Amino acid sequence: MEEKAEPENTELSDETQENTEVKSQPCEVCGKLLTSNLSSSHKCVHSGKKQHHCDICHKNFSTSDSLNSHKRIYTGKKPYQCDVCDETFCRKGRLSDHVRIHTGERPYYCDICDKSFSRRDHFSQHKRIHTGEKPYHCDVCGKNFSQKGRLSIHTGEKPYHCGTCGKAFSETGHLVSHKRIHTGEKPYHCGICSKTFSVPSNLVSHIRIHTGERPFQCDICDETFSTKGHLSGHIRIHTGEHPYHCDICDKNFSQSGHFSKHKRIHTGERPYHCDVCGKRFSQSGLFSRHKHIHTREKS
Repeated sequence: MEEKAEPENTELSDETQENTEVKSQPCEVCGKLLTSNLSSSHKCVHSGKKQHHCDICHKNFSTSDSLNSHKRIYTGKKPYQCDVCDETFCRKGRLSDHVRIHTGERPYYCDICDKSFSRRDHFSQHKRIHTGEKPYHCDVCGKNFSQKGRLSIHTGEKPYHCGTCGKAFSETGHLVSHKRIHTGEKPYHCGICSKTFSVPSNLVSHIRIHTGERPFQCDICDETFSTKGHLSGHIRIHTGEHPYHCDICDKNFSQSGHFSKHKRIHTGERPYHCDVCGKRFSQSGLFSRHKHIHTREKS
């Protein structure tokens, strides 16, 4: 499960929310209570006006606070810290989302299908499954999308660049997760076996090893899986589908992970770096096995 960035134009930023403790008049569109000094900024959310401009990537935002939060991608400033694992975040809302990984809290509940969510933006995306709403519009072909990230994938826009290897991403969340390949950072801890992970979705999937939960079932053979990705890969055994195609050698792959590993044969990319001896590896599995050499040397 990929970690998705919260749409900037759907709500006020964290800094703005902190300033709304004293509420006065309701918004005529959504009924949200606002102080008079925030009324103009909030109206931009509904009107679609994005008058605040990022000079680095040329992205536009509806409020100055949203722009300031966005700029932290480039400055690296992360003023909000988790008291449990010390991970830091550029937005207070991201910290609140992260803390629920430790607490297991899922406060956003769907009345239609009984699913619950730890993050409000994931809940908002989910609701569109039921409503059919597709608010993100492609100006070139007219196609509409339910998620901002899917529109970015469709247009090919990748404004977020890794300063280490130059790889570009369509969403900030993907860039943040990618950077941990280079740093080796694994801030998400399993409370049962102390194993650590670089992204929260991997922790959630891992916990199911302990609980035995396998919520994703194949409609063809009834086999169950702990992650949706594993189910999708399994279904291709039945369909024979190989949707991932290498333009260099014409090989096809049924799973994106296998395709990503294969591409490194052509690019020579070795993103996994050993801090002890400096050796680099193209696959995380090879890197993990290599690290045991150094741990044996110490013992």
